[in-house]
Amino acid sequence: MSEAIQAVIVNYRKGPRTQRPKECILEFFTIKSLGEAARLVGRKVAWPVGERKIRGKIVGLHGKKGLVRARFRKGVPGQALGTTVEIIG
Repeated sequence: MSEAIQAVIVNYRKGPRTQRPKECILEFFTIKSLGEAARLVGRKVAWPVGERKIRGKIVGLHGKKGLVRARFRKGVPGQALGTTVEIIG
C-alpha cells in the first residue's frame, strides 16, 4: 500500500465578516506549485477524531503556492487548525 499524502489545516475559508467552518485551507507537505495542487481537486480527505473521521473533498485551489480548499460534511472544530488530514480516496 502506498504512503498516505498528508496536509495541514492552515485556516478556515474566511471573508471580512464571515467564517466558513465547513471549508478549510490545506497545505500539503510535498506540493509547492499550482500545477501539482490542481491534480488533487476532487480527491477525498479525512480529519481523524478518535475512531470517527470527518470526511471532506478538495473542491478548488487557493492562491498560487499549492494550497487547496477542502469542503467537509460537518464543520471542523477550532482544535483542528494546525493538525493533519490525509487523502483517503
